[in-house]
Amino acid sequence: MTSFTDWDIVRNLLLAARWTLLLSLVAFVGGGLVTLPLMLMRLSRRRWLKQAIRAYSNLFQGTPLLMQLFLAFFGLALFGIDVSPWLAAALALTLFTSAFLVDIWGGSIDALPKGQWEASRCLGLSFGQTLLRVMAPQAVRIAIAPTVGFSVQVIKGTALASIIGFVELTKAGTMLSNVTFQPFKVFGLVALGYFIMCYPLSRFSHYLERKLHAADNH
Repeated sequence: MTSFTDWDIVRNLLLAARWTLLLSLVAFVGGGLVTLPLMLMRLSRRRWLKQAIRAYSNLFQGTPLLMQLFLAFFGLALFGIDVSPWLAAALALTLFTSAFLVDIWGGSIDALPKGQWEASRCLGLSFGQTLLRVMAPQAVRIAIAPTVGFSVQVIKGTALASIIGFVELTKAGTMLSNVTFQPFKVFGLVALGYFIMCYPLSRFSHYLERKLHAADNH
């Protein structure tokens, strides 16, 4: 049987953590890109578009991420589409992320005074000009803290990708635990790895929230 030293365990977990961070980055960036057109639909005056976005958000927020991963991995295979665990995890997490970001970003715009839309229209600004030059800069200040805070949930959500065979930090921990028979040590290091990745983002989110709140008070 192969003998694993403590350094071997740490090294393998560090290698797996790269995939956790990469998957989180893909899900967050991809989710942000998907959210942009969803935001335009959410801001539309067409009622059916708003209802469609609300249904989209409720669907992905109201169902377990684990189920979404299963559907992305096994569901697409039913239609003859062969997907890798990496692609399925990236797709599921991207859609999951966008469903939350559309509420965070949309809520930030909704929090702004409605009169600014009318005032901009009176100044002759188009919808796009009002959104980009007037509303978006203010909404970003409101949205940035909860957006950074949500990134923590995305990182932790990647752990579920281990269920469909994607080898990230949690999956690597399970494999090492089965080989070394030291589950307490291995999963203790796994937990430490998630803490190191998530805690700075959590603190940064709180810092932004306090800083922006203080700036608004001034």
